[in-house]
Amino acid sequence: MKSILIADDHTIVRLGVSHIISTLQTPTAVEEASTFDEVIAQLESRPFDLLILDINIPGGNNLQMIDAVKLRQPNIRILMFSGYDEQLFAINYMQAGADGYLVKYSPEDEIRSAISTVLNQQKYMSAGTREQLLSMLNTQREPVVNPLSTLSGREVEVMYLLTKGIPVARIADMLNLQVTTVSTYKTRIFEKLQITNVIELLEKVKMYSTSI
Repeated sequence: MKSILIADDHTIVRLGVSHIISTLQTPTAVEEASTFDEVIAQLESRPFDLLILDINIPGGNNLQMIDAVKLRQPNIRILMFSGYDEQLFAINYMQAGADGYLVKYSPEDEIRSAISTVLNQQKYMSAGTREQLLSMLNTQREPVVNPLSTLSGREVEVMYLLTKGIPVARIADMLNLQVTTVSTYKTRIFEKLQITNVIELLEKVKMYSTSI
């Protein structure tokens, strides 16, 4: 029997995913967590085959969640479950060690397929993410022409929140960082993208996000 931990702060999401898991042919046991602290507590209490992890879970919200999970259970499979733009985040999280990335508005069949794929020790990615990855591999020896691809994983996270109009102080709280640290990330982002304000940032993201 496979053991699965669903980590999401929305009860309805956990219920929906649990229902989909119950339709799998593979026998499963499901546990739930609503915060990242609860995730850590669960991981320290028993082994799991798969963690379905909300990218924006309270207490987490960053790439370091992957390291924290793998530190406690190195062999666990991790499927990121997110409402964030797949083109901006999927590759970064998979490079950090996740085994798949799935957006929350995916059809039920796709969610079921993603869970089964990751449980079967394979990587899951959508067709769009696969094309994005292949494009990166095909052009890795060429000069970088897309400025968004020069951003680090953390810078992409900060950039995404800035495009949503979230103030620096709130971003710092969401990502568990100092305000000065977020301000530094913002400055680096603006320098790398050669912009001076959030309006220009929105235009840059709109222009290049489909090709990263």
